[in-house]
Amino acid sequence: LLALTAFICIETIMECSPCEGLYFFEFVSCSALVVTGALLLLFSLNLHTRIPQINWNLTDLVNTGLSTFFFFIASVVLAALNHKTGAEIAAVVFGFLAMAVYAVNTFVAVQKWRLSSRQQSSRQSSDYIRARTESREVVHRPEIQRLDA
Repeated sequence: LLALTAFICIETIMECSPCEGLYFFEFVSCSALVVTGALLLLFSLNLHTRIPQINWNLTDLVNTGLSTFFFFIASVVLAALNHKTGAEIAAVVFGFLAMAVYAVNTFVAVQKWRLSSRQQSSRQSSDYIRARTESREVVHRPEIQRLDA
């Protein structure tokens, strides 16, 4: 919602002299809104369970991390190059708020990713240990005679 609000604020600006900062902020806010909205839709409808080949925890982590970074850069650039109009100031404020929320979400995504990678590695190591143990078990069958006798 903060990315949407920042995008709406930046779209209300009618004229700008150096427009590069404004365009970059517009691109960042729109991109973050679209990608996060698509992921939100996938997660809320449980469509991500149908594609198990993708590491969704890592996907969410990358999305939130990149959005945090780019919102920070775009907000700093827009704050430095703005013309002190109300829409630009509001866009900068909402940009920094969106960056803060994405940063918190990045922290949560890192914790979730670490937990899932630990569970996956312990599951793989237990499968490996079980397979090694089963391969070492010798079934004594009298019909098989030793060849070295």
